[in-house]
Amino acid sequence: GRGSGLVLSGDITLGGLFPVHSRGPAGVPCGEVKREKGIHRLEAMLYALDQINSDPDLLPNITLGARILDTCSRDTYALEQSLTFVQALIQRDTSDVRCSNGEPPIIPKPERVVGVIGASGSSVSIMVANVLRLFAIPQISYASTAPELSDNSRYEFFSRVVPPDSYQAQAMVDIVKAMGWNYVSTLASEGNYGESGVDAFLQISREAGGLCIAQSIKIPREPRPGEFEKIIKRLMETSNARGVIIFANEDDIKRVLQAAKKANLTGHFLFVGSDSWGAKNSPIQDQEDVAEGAVTILPKRASIDGFDQYFTSRSLENNRRNIWFAEFWEDDFKCKLTRPGIKYEPGRRKCTGEERISRDSQYEQEGKVQFVIDAVYAMAHALHSMHLDLCPGSMGVCEKMDPVEGRMLLQYIRSVNFNGSAGTGVMFNENGDAPGRYDIFQYQLSNVSNPGYKVIGQWTNHLRLNSEEMQWSGGDRKIPESVCSFPCEPGERKKMVKGVPCCWHCELCDGYQYLLDEFTCDMCPFDMRPLKNRTGCRTTPIIKLEWSSPWAVIPVFLAILGILATTGVIATFIRFNDTPIVRASGRELSYVLLTGIFLIYFITFLMIAEPSVAVCAFRRLLLGLGMCISYAAMLTKTNRIYRIFEQGKKSVTPPKFISPTSQLIITFILISVQLLGVFIWFGVMPPHTIIDYEEQKPPNPEFARGVLKCDMSDLSLILCLSYSIVLMITCTVYAIKSRGVPETFNEAKPIGFTMYTTCIIWLAFVPIFFGTAQSTEKMFIQTTTLTVSMSLSATVSLGMLYIPKVYVIIFHPEQNVQKRKRSFKAVVQAATVSTHLSQKSNDKQNGESKIEPDRSQ
Repeated sequence: GRGSGLVLSGDITLGGLFPVHSRGPAGVPCGEVKREKGIHRLEAMLYALDQINSDPDLLPNITLGARILDTCSRDTYALEQSLTFVQALIQRDTSDVRCSNGEPPIIPKPERVVGVIGASGSSVSIMVANVLRLFAIPQISYASTAPELSDNSRYEFFSRVVPPDSYQAQAMVDIVKAMGWNYVSTLASEGNYGESGVDAFLQISREAGGLCIAQSIKIPREPRPGEFEKIIKRLMETSNARGVIIFANEDDIKRVLQAAKKANLTGHFLFVGSDSWGAKNSPIQDQEDVAEGAVTILPKRASIDGFDQYFTSRSLENNRRNIWFAEFWEDDFKCKLTRPGIKYEPGRRKCTGEERISRDSQYEQEGKVQFVIDAVYAMAHALHSMHLDLCPGSMGVCEKMDPVEGRMLLQYIRSVNFNGSAGTGVMFNENGDAPGRYDIFQYQLSNVSNPGYKVIGQWTNHLRLNSEEMQWSGGDRKIPESVCSFPCEPGERKKMVKGVPCCWHCELCDGYQYLLDEFTCDMCPFDMRPLKNRTGCRTTPIIKLEWSSPWAVIPVFLAILGILATTGVIATFIRFNDTPIVRASGRELSYVLLTGIFLIYFITFLMIAEPSVAVCAFRRLLLGLGMCISYAAMLTKTNRIYRIFEQGKKSVTPPKFISPTSQLIITFILISVQLLGVFIWFGVMPPHTIIDYEEQKPPNPEFARGVLKCDMSDLSLILCLSYSIVLMITCTVYAIKSRGVPETFNEAKPIGFTMYTTCIIWLAFVPIFFGTAQSTEKMFIQTTTLTVSMSLSATVSLGMLYIPKVYVIIFHPEQNVQKRKRSFKAVVQAATVSTHLSQKSNDKQNGESKIEPDRSQ
């Protein structure tokens, strides 16, 4: 009977495949008997059949039979065995077989198997499913979880009451996401379970997005010494990925934990273990501290009390139908039965047959018993629905169900929905998979009364995690991080690492950039600067030269002094208008010159005042005008002296245009050129204020300022003064030329000195003005330089030309008297006879009084 397996007769026969034995050594198909995974599960099927057959509401008047085969945990052996199920469907050719009486032979047909319960191992189920598919026999597995069995196009007759590992992978992805991790490594034992589990994890995490895999490591089937140390070393290459997803067998888990402990990395790795780890103590024995905080996952399972009662009451007498039970009995009670053909082994006690399971031996219900019962019930419910539809009202199996059509039965199987043995619903999706129901455990060690696995959540198509219940290495309640890169600070942009979407470098937006979005920095508009944290832009503060600033105080002080002095000189001249010194100095031109000097001082206030359209207009007008007026007047003077002396060398007639009126006219013609230029400029570019943001834009935006100023560029400012500078240079040339005149004509020498000094001042001014163009204080320095230079040149003119006269007028009035006249001719002679005459001539008379004798009359 070993070949045909265990047979129970019935109206409808179900096949069963169980790993009653383990795989044998090389050349021997079968080895030891498997107590839990084999016998418990097989008995669970028998128990379920008893329950169904005694249930008046489920398949009444129809008895379910069974043909149960042993797979010996080997796919090839299981394939041979399962051919028994399809024998009935293979048509034998009996044409050449005749009985002696000439009748056709009566060949007993093996009863048809309508459906198969099994198998355990995924590799076995895959092998069997390929055959059963050919003969359209539906199959329901109670333990095969390989994801590839979900492929409905290849395994269309395969269904299962356990969830596939891909659901587990989905649950693990959800757990990782719930912890906020985005950078983890995976570890898989080589082989179907580990590799397909990790593949499913990788695929689901790719589809979900936002999760990156640092390393995907495979543990070889036959690890060499040092292999696990190498694995830990590799995991430490990406030490930020503390989360390790592990689909591995118990031995491998144990050795990974050992290696981590040896490398002194207790508490570094955060393991998320698959159901092969589950709530088992064997993998973590002696390294509980490394495993602390590990989150593991296990399909929800329940213990079936009815089965316990049934199984513990089995004995050699009442369980004759199970052909492997005697073998189980010997193995369970470590005793020996006398069986035919087996020689008695000395050293083992003889079985009495009075032993009792769980009393005289260890007994704990195997975890998949619930699923075996559910699988049998699923088949029964499908047959029940089919019977209701095809044989309404008939008592037993009617014509339409003889034989049972496999494809049709499959439809009924897929649409069952009932409460299973553990009270949870049994149903199948379009791929024939059961819904995933997992408990999530965490191994807790510190500050808990009894260390061990604690249920912290569950997964039924979606995750429910109780994060308050969780605690990590050392009893820490805060969820540890397993991320590649931490979020950037405000004002930093993410520079992504190529090909790893969870990793980036943070780069500070520098200069005048702000964070446009998390990946790009953008320049602020020209009139704005970034906020302190660079998340946006703010307007740049606007400054102008304040009166209180040291850059303004000094020029203003000088200007006030100058204005006071000039006013003093003008007042003195008006007061002593008719005295010889005043009259001799050419009153009309002097007043013009003093006006010019006054304007030069006055321009300081305009240059410092807050720019507005009016201020800007006056700046343009007066900036060049004051200098233009004073230098035009001086030029007219020096030019007149020069012409007189040049003329005197040639003839006795006085040159033209030397009267005061003609001098004023010449001066005003010179001034009008400047005015004309300014008014043309007004026409072309009306004055307005601008805010210059470029000028004060240092590298640190905190110091950026907008400068309110008039629309005069440095160039236009120089052009504005350039005419005055031309006048000045011409004047200097004349002053040099007329330096040889007798010192009695002492107006020429002070003008000469004035010119030399002024040239030096302006030569110094130009480099300062343009040399500071790059500095941040540019506007202030330039304004100050310009106003101080102008005030200085005005002061020089005032000091050289007028202060001595005022001094004489006020402190030496005795010198301010009419001297004897001299004719024009005498003057000319004096000039020609020149040197020795002028040495003897020691009267300090004013040249002009001699040149213009008509004046004093």
